[in-house]
Amino acid sequence: MNILVILAHPTPGSFNHAIAETVVRTLEQLGHSGVFHDLYAEGFVPVLRSEEILDDDVNPVVGGHCEQLADADGIILIHPNWWGMPPAILKGWVDRVIRPEVAYRFEEEDSGEGVPVGILKAKAAVVFNTSNTPEKRELEVFGDPLENLWKTCIFDLCGVKKFYRRNFSVVVTSTEEERKGWLEEVGEYIGRVFPAA
Repeated sequence: MNILVILAHPTPGSFNHAIAETVVRTLEQLGHSGVFHDLYAEGFVPVLRSEEILDDDVNPVVGGHCEQLADADGIILIHPNWWGMPPAILKGWVDRVIRPEVAYRFEEEDSGEGVPVGILKAKAAVVFNTSNTPEKRELEVFGDPLENLWKTCIFDLCGVKKFYRRNFSVVVTSTEEERKGWLEEVGEYIGRVFPAA
């Protein structure tokens, strides 16, 4: 399978980076091919300018990401939970790359007011995120906004019906042993969602 992996964390050596390394290594061991992007390391520009909204002729970097997204059999995103949202660089990636005629389209005669039709060929999407909020508080106080954002507002809308998400918390007080166990879980998770080729 061709898997697109996107990492959005600014600090090299972070636990998010360790998750990404585990994901990429596991996919290789399972015989999958794919593309890995570290958005911060690559300096991805997240700002969507007005001229890009309606222009089908996007810049080459964004165009490359669009092609890789459209070609992906699976999608994996890795990011921290900041204020109940992904980092701005990843939100900007969504704004610029998950575009009409790449990820979704409207029916003929629809001027954009209808329900979009998802056209991504990816069979499954996985989101690994980290947080420093205990799970109980996250659910009781905040209602887990990331689940709704990724599952309903993005992947389901774009036609990716199999969605899996795992939040690792609390990272700031976690032990080395806990993080090691979490990384083993990441590998097992990838093996279940994207079995060996």
